[in-house]
Amino acid sequence: MSNPYVSQPDFAFWRRSVADVPVEDVDPITSIPFRIDRADRISTAGSCFAQHISNTLVNEGFCYFVTEQTPATSGAADENFGTFPARFGNIYSARQLLQLFQRAYGLFEPLDEAWQRADGKYVDPFRPQIQSQGFDTIEDVNRDRQAHFIAVRAMFERCDVFIFTLGLTEAWAAGDDGAIFPLAPGVVAPGRPDASYTFHNFTVGEMTSDIEACFSLIREVNPSVRFVLTVSPVPLIATFEPRHVLVSTIYSKSALRVVAEEISLSLPNVAYFPSYEIITGSYARSQYYAEDLREVTPQGVNKVMSLFKKHYLGAGTQLDTTIRRPMPSLRSQKPDPVTAERTAIDNIQALQAIICDEEALDPS
Repeated sequence: MSNPYVSQPDFAFWRRSVADVPVEDVDPITSIPFRIDRADRISTAGSCFAQHISNTLVNEGFCYFVTEQTPATSGAADENFGTFPARFGNIYSARQLLQLFQRAYGLFEPLDEAWQRADGKYVDPFRPQIQSQGFDTIEDVNRDRQAHFIAVRAMFERCDVFIFTLGLTEAWAAGDDGAIFPLAPGVVAPGRPDASYTFHNFTVGEMTSDIEACFSLIREVNPSVRFVLTVSPVPLIATFEPRHVLVSTIYSKSALRVVAEEISLSLPNVAYFPSYEIITGSYARSQYYAEDLREVTPQGVNKVMSLFKKHYLGAGTQLDTTIRRPMPSLRSQKPDPVTAERTAIDNIQALQAIICDEEALDPS
């Protein structure tokens, strides 16, 4: 038998594609299942790192599909609209995404309606930091949530491409109904006085099952949707496991990477984009992390997004600078569409700070 590796391409060899290649030229993407066209409505969800993708889509003139642009109720403040397609904040886990769909379509009604902060204001337990002022009443929370669900359903039903960035395996759940929250009760506000909450670290099997179930539900309302999975390269800011946060980080990212691999190989029209490998690869010699060894530097973001543009948004294509208009406001009284568009775009492009619920666990 002759050496079976002789006919392998250069990218199959470490020396030829990593060690002997300048850092800026390392490109681990060898094939993609589909490209994203300018007419495609693109939605994103996930951890903090997912927001860099939305920034790139907007800046490059692609159709970032914003379905919730401005406050739809009197109790809502004009905050965090346009950061994600709907104002759901960070979605860190697969179960959290699955439950977002289930809650939006009335398939799951958690017992946790609203949590009251120390200042007397109320927050939505499933998006506790979407507005800094909170809500005045539980009724305000519920009204805003119902308007939010209209936007969530529009996103799932009308997007052409859905990009989900897997962020964490660790989560907190309500003991009685299994509802998953982006932050543990007590971080921003206590939970229900009569409820018990438990810590849970999801396994590969659980997360794979959740993503399969979620994507299946999305395809029931949107059969032609295509998916892109990524894994956030940002380490855990804190762990609740009785072990070092470094060990928990390696488990979490390794498990998420396996889930992304299994889903992208087993389901049609699901791509995996290796943002995690691009940032964390040893070839980069840690230059893509800031001094805190957690925040990704602008250089790292640029590296990831340049490869995303090259492979998924079209190589060698003259980029259109036209900003694609998001879906009109879902309020009964529609604002001027130009103003609404500018507001949504400004919210995305400004990005005074990447929204990261997890940072509330250890504020600097």
